[in-house]
Amino acid sequence: MAGSTTDAKAFDLAAMTAPVKAVEGFVADFLEARPMPANLREAVEYALLGGGKRLRPILVVRSCEAVGGAAEQALAPAAAIEMIHAFSLVHDDLPAMDDDDLRRGRPTLHKHTSEAMAILAGDALVSLAFELVATRVKDANLIAAICRELSIGTNDMIAGQVCDTLPDWDESLEPIERLEIVHKHKTAALLRASCRMGGICGGADAKQLNALTRYAEAIGLMFQVVDDVLDVTQSTEHLGKTAGKDEAQDKLTYPAILGLDASREEVERLRIAAMKAIEPLGPAAEPLRELCQFMAVRDK
Repeated sequence: MAGSTTDAKAFDLAAMTAPVKAVEGFVADFLEARPMPANLREAVEYALLGGGKRLRPILVVRSCEAVGGAAEQALAPAAAIEMIHAFSLVHDDLPAMDDDDLRRGRPTLHKHTSEAMAILAGDALVSLAFELVATRVKDANLIAAICRELSIGTNDMIAGQVCDTLPDWDESLEPIERLEIVHKHKTAALLRASCRMGGICGGADAKQLNALTRYAEAIGLMFQVVDDVLDVTQSTEHLGKTAGKDEAQDKLTYPAILGLDASREEVERLRIAAMKAIEPLGPAAEPLRELCQFMAVRDK
């Protein structure tokens, strides 16, 4: 991307993704203890434990640590946000939505099982996320605060999906304004919820929470601009999902509106904004800085 002298291969991915093992173990333990039909369990686990970047749970943990908390304090919301993200992908891939056959290099859930099971598994993932928080977090006030952020993020994400797939725009809005509304909701909402939940679990004060929120809003939009660029510059095999879908479906994207060069410049602008937002958090926020740098230059 413009303004960057590094690429994705230059990062220590093992260190960057260190919280993932603990989060996945937390999820697996919760699912194992939760009775459900065997075929539903298989579908939920296929959608939830079948790989992925795990960016959202990493952000929860790293945001908690950035304000002085411990990773263990953030495991429940980290697991919950990944359940919500998995639900969104399962439903987004359905024939009535993006009608996609490939996700993370494997058949999408409705192809692996059936459309009915994919719908039901997605539904289950939403409610399981809130059940996990309600049963695995001890403090009632913290449960309420986490559920507030989780529900706002989920509903804003759904609103973004509606704007993306079933738009009902005010005709006065320019294409770039419409696109920002889509991305700030469809993608940025869950990243914002991730950072805010992590901060809340770590005992963030108002200034710290504001810093995390501004950081999340910048990386949330940046993440989707990068996705738009990758959709037209990388292959299906490299991405592990169908490339070129946005153009084929005539969707609003940054490259379509601004062109590739200007899109890359927007990535750099947002990267700088995110880095500036967390300056007040000092050295404890270094993992968040690393994540921001990586997201700006990722190639899948």
